[in-house]
Order: sequence, then C-alpha cells, then structure tokens
Amino acid sequence: MNIGFIGLGVMGRPMAEHLIDASHTLHLSRVKETSGGKAAASARAVAHASDIVILMLPDTPDVEAVLFGEEGVASGLTEGKLVIDMSSISPVATKAFAKRIEALGCDYLDAPVSGGEVGAKAASLTIMVGGKEQAFERAKPLFEKMGKNITHVGGSGDGQTAKVANQIIVGLTIEAVAEALLFAKRAGADPAKVRNALMGGFASSRILEVHGERMVKETFEPGFRIRLHRKDMTLAVDAARALDLSLPNTAATQQLMNAAIANGDGERDHSALIRTLELLAGGPR
Repeated sequence: MNIGFIGLGVMGRPMAEHLIDASHTLHLSRVKETSGGKAAASARAVAHASDIVILMLPDTPDVEAVLFGEEGVASGLTEGKLVIDMSSISPVATKAFAKRIEALGCDYLDAPVSGGEVGAKAASLTIMVGGKEQAFERAKPLFEKMGKNITHVGGSGDGQTAKVANQIIVGLTIEAVAEALLFAKRAGADPAKVRNALMGGFASSRILEVHGERMVKETFEPGFRIRLHRKDMTLAVDAARALDLSLPNTAATQQLMNAAIANGDGERDHSALIRTLELLAGGPR
C-alpha cells in the first residue's frame, strides 16, 4: 500500500520503519531516499502519491499547517483517501480538521498514541482512535504494525480526548513519584531502596518502575520531553476551562512543568520534574 508519513521525530521514525518493514511503500517529505521511503517535495506531493496519509507532529499549529497550509496535504487529496493524525493535539481543533477533510470526500481519524519512544520502537504503542468505524477498520491493519492496545473510542476528537486524559494521569503520577522519592531522600532514606520496596506494594506502577528509576539514577535523556508534556497538560487545562471544570492537580502539575522549562529542563525527560521539586525545596543536598 502507498502510505504517506509526515513527522519522523523520536516517535515517528520507528513507527514509519515498522510500516516499511511490513512491505508498505512510504512517501516522506523533507527526507532522503536512504531513510527507507520515497522522498517527496512537499506534503501535497505526499498526499497525491498515497492512499493513506499519517501525521506524527508536535502540536496543533504544526498539524494545521501541514494539512491546510500552502502545498499542504489537503491540496493533494482526492476522494476516498484517508488522513490519520497520530499527533497529540487539541480535541476541539481535531473536530474542525476532520470536517474540512471530510468535505473533500476523504476520511479522517485522530489516533494519538501512548508508550513513548520505547513503545514506538517495540511496536507496542497504545493507540486511541476517534472517527468513523469504517475508517477505523480500514486503518486497523496499519495500527497493528505500530501498537498493541488499539481502541476505537468514538467519533472525531474522542481519540484526542482519551490522550489528554492519559496525559493527565501520567503527568500527575510522575509528579507523585517525584514527591515520594524526594521525600524519602530528604528524610534520610535511600531512594533506590524505597523505590524497590514500593514496587512490591499497592503504590507499584509502570511510572514508578521506569520513571522512578530515572529519578534515582538521575538519567533524564528524553523518552518524552517535559516541553511536550507541558503542551498536553495545557490542552487539558484549556479544555477544562471551556467545560467550566476544575482540575486543580492538573493545573498545579502544568505549573510545575512551566517552572521546569523556565529552569532549562524543557528538553529533558518528564521524569526530570523531580529537579524542579528539588529546587523548590532549596536545591540538591
């Protein structure tokens, strides 16, 4: 199948490689032939050459520009094609994008992912999908090459809503693990041993396992950058405001991420949030 893939970052590159390994022909913009796909001059050219176009981009404005900007995807679509946005962006904007693509006689799915760089490389991503059922069934064989837990959540925007909910849980849990390990350290206990003890109890979680280890070892090479997670928490806070909904701990964690970015940690892994809490406590000791 001819597939367009736009966005070969930390997550997008391994996802695209899985599709290439499955013998699909990938059309890629702003890359060289040696990347494993066919280079195209623009997003429009990618859409023109492809039956299905996948986007994996950083933020809402990036998706809008690639879809509807000059030489964008929309200008290269013909009736019957499918656009899949696997970025994590605004659910509200997603619904508007879907209407514009569907008005061209094409289908649109929002299919954000969870699992980070590790999940992308292992093809074990969780994929949360919004859009029409028939479009989901058409795309499902491709999703199965990139992920394991694949759920059709509902209509357009519902995949993005599920992803925002996911990021709320992940962000607040990272903050909780950071507080617990900082507490243990300041109380004079060995944070590594405290973490090992907690892994056998009700506080055990994948975040305590993976991100807790990064906090203990102070290894903050990005699997998922604080800057990008702050973007997702901002989506949650903005959506809550529109819904007249109070999400106090989400808002507080977003503010901690703002502080982390202000302190120069925006490009570090989101487990580096513990550094911000240490600064608030007077710095490392």
